Amino acid sequence: MQVRIANIRKEFDSFAALHDVSLSIRPGELIALLGPSGSGKTTLLRLIAGLEQPTSGRVFFGEEDASAKSVRERNVGFVFQHYALFRHMTVADNIGFGLKVRPAQTRPSAAQIQQRASQLLDLVQLSGLEKRYPAQLSGGQRQRVALARALAIEPKVLLLDEPFGALDAQVRRDLRRWLREIHEATGHTTVFVTHDQEEALELADRVVVMSQGRIEQVGGADEVYDNPNSPFVYSFIGDSSALPVRIEAGQLRLGERKIGLSAPDLPSGPGTLFFRPHDIELVDDDNHDSLVGSVVASRRVAGTKRVELEIDGQRERVEIDLLADHAATQQSRVAFRPRKWKVFPENSDT
Repeated sequence: MQVRIANIRKEFDSFAALHDVSLSIRPGELIALLGPSGSGKTTLLRLIAGLEQPTSGRVFFGEEDASAKSVRERNVGFVFQHYALFRHMTVADNIGFGLKVRPAQTRPSAAQIQQRASQLLDLVQLSGLEKRYPAQLSGGQRQRVALARALAIEPKVLLLDEPFGALDAQVRRDLRRWLREIHEATGHTTVFVTHDQEEALELADRVVVMSQGRIEQVGGADEVYDNPNSPFVYSFIGDSSALPVRIEAGQLRLGERKIGLSAPDLPSGPGTLFFRPHDIELVDDDNHDSLVGSVVASRRVAGTKRVELEIDGQRERVEIDLLADHAATQQSRVAFRPRKWKVFPENSDT
């Protein structure tokens, strides 16, 4: 099922949570809505579900305008962060609930509901637990039941609101892999909300990066990580360092110093240089076309040493990654150049 968001605006009293948002989700696609708190991602998910109505704009399911339809009429499956299971019902009854409350003319028989619950228990790898109650399950198992319940109604679209947010890190990693396998097995059009960039980059076919009620960038994991289109996306996706620079005759300068980076297509003026801590090369300290700083702190990050540098002649600090056995210590001087980087001119959207 294709889902299309057309020029959606959503206001709560006088506050605009979404500003003219448009997005096309392809049939069978797994989309992540990624952004910090208050970016509008959950509001957008609730508008797709029908739990909220837009102030203006429309939501299409295929070619049909679903904007005025209820949640039930849209036939969406919804999985919440905190499971929302019925504590007094068994696992099997929780899974079959959405089928049991259908109108009589479309309600399956009790035997069919039981069969569907059994099939889904196999799918979510919980066979044998159908008679247990939610309190007898782990957090990861409860979330699997919640997903099975959402799938039971054979939804047109599956929506997940921070589905792993209440779980610990290892369980989250395990369930991410499992959810991707479930998606590939069922082929549902799926939209999930997360503030966890690792989760979004690992799971999604495309990532929708949101900030302050607007979509900043839409793309695959490689595109949004390697080619961020705005300072916000660069700083939000992955680790990064930023430095204020000047662009003069196609060259980047920090203060009076050339730093060995050219930007011939950019206009002269102030800008901000972004780079990743691991995307740097060390150079000789006496090389004038480089960035040079003194070590003010360091810490071990997996197989590398993450070093914080105070750049010479500036109050700015950046982080770079060195080999774990690098000799840099407090007040050591380190000269480097970014290998991959991007500069955003001041007051520019690109």
